[in-house]
Amino acid sequence: MQKRVLVSDALSPTALELFRSRGLEADYRPELGKDRHALADAILAYDGLAIRSTTRVDKALLTRAERLRVVGRAGVGVDNVDVAAATARGVIVMNTPFGNSITTAEHTMALMLALARQIPAADASTRAGKWEKNRFMGVELAGKTLGLIGCGNVGANVATRALGFSMRVIAYDPFLTEERAKKLGVEQVDLDALLARADFITLHTPLTAKTRGLIDAQSLKKTKRGVRIVNCARGGLVDEAALVAALDEGLVAGAALDVFETEPARENPLFSRENVVCTPHLGASTVEAQEKVALQIAEQMSDFLTRGAIVNAVNFPSIGAEEAPRLAPFVDLSEKLGSFLGQSTEAPIERIAVSYEGAAAQRNIPAMTAAAVAGLLRPALAEINLVSALAIAKERGITIDEATRSGESDYDSLIAVSVATREGERTLEGSLFHDGRPRIVAADGVRVESEFSERMIFVSNADKPGFIGRFAGLLGAAGVNIATCALGRDRPGGSAVAIVAIDEPAPRETIRAIAALPGVRFATTLQF
Repeated sequence: MQKRVLVSDALSPTALELFRSRGLEADYRPELGKDRHALADAILAYDGLAIRSTTRVDKALLTRAERLRVVGRAGVGVDNVDVAAATARGVIVMNTPFGNSITTAEHTMALMLALARQIPAADASTRAGKWEKNRFMGVELAGKTLGLIGCGNVGANVATRALGFSMRVIAYDPFLTEERAKKLGVEQVDLDALLARADFITLHTPLTAKTRGLIDAQSLKKTKRGVRIVNCARGGLVDEAALVAALDEGLVAGAALDVFETEPARENPLFSRENVVCTPHLGASTVEAQEKVALQIAEQMSDFLTRGAIVNAVNFPSIGAEEAPRLAPFVDLSEKLGSFLGQSTEAPIERIAVSYEGAAAQRNIPAMTAAAVAGLLRPALAEINLVSALAIAKERGITIDEATRSGESDYDSLIAVSVATREGERTLEGSLFHDGRPRIVAADGVRVESEFSERMIFVSNADKPGFIGRFAGLLGAAGVNIATCALGRDRPGGSAVAIVAIDEPAPRETIRAIAALPGVRFATTLQF
């Protein structure tokens, strides 16, 4: 039976031609992206669904999509796809992670220039028959300091263009290596230094639990007076209420936003400020970018449906169909170990090492390593996937080492993930027990056995009396219930760790209070 693909969002005609040239039947029905009920009825007959940002692929739709094998998102973000539900249904979710980088970088520069020279307000004034030449005094980009928050594909392209305008470029990115920074010609700084020094700040980071509200009232108080802020990344990175207050106080001279906390943004207090430039999420809206991502997703989906090849899948590694059931538990363990380290490591990562013993050493090592790297980088780069993880790590100058070890071990299989930063090295080890569930068996050289839970707290501390009581007391005072608690130490009075599963999210102030306890080296929350 001929495979069928439904295109439920506006997509370039060349993508449809590519589907058909590969022997697939492709139906172009963009009206379905806005009609959930009609889409739910139509999806029953299709093997593939090609979308952009309008179509929402939720659990209800996936439950009805009995034939569906792949969802292809022409673009980077998959916020409109329930990836967990798709995975549970055995549906591959693909995206095109690199197609919009240049277009978004150019839009960032356009907004920066429009903000610096007050172009929208000057245009409106001139069209109104006024000639207010003295009113619209702008500033030059040349000689100004641009602070990049995030220096991946888009940030690097912005840096290159800003240097062409004779700007000084500084960057905050925990995953930017010194070598990569030198190659780009940018100076690495921490976030506080960037806020204090930058004349312009642009954001190029995904929206995650760590980055939400990154530019808030507290951050804005640390900025140079008269700073200008540009956000073409994700709504929610900037606290809009705090930005309005900073604009009104004169702390921020202007802002340019392509993304908003709520979209479509029909009403917003920022719209009434003359020193704010707003566009309706146009970062990827160029003819070239739309053509590029449309062809890329059509190519990927066609390869999967006709040959079984998996490229840029956000929920599955590149592995064969027969191997998948045996490999899946090891991939899950690798990704969880990486995620644990990624959520608890702040310093820029220079090297990632993954070693395998026992049964793990006999499996698909590249797939497991990709899973570990993806899990490690995902807390900062939410849209990273198992296929693109190694390429993105390489692009950022991060060295990846793999090793297999033989010899006697306490476990049938053992996977160890290590992260090296300028501040030192951290390691997490895990194993699959007989029930097939992944477990932590050592953290930073300290033996400790713990299962993974949805919410956890990890603490590294000195082995001193009284810590557990104070730690538990702070959680109790915050109304946070402890589900399980795993403790370990390397020797009496030496280094100790605590891995605690909790039922409710722990408030930030509680984690800060735990970190301030005597003998605590650091404390962090984890989510799986």
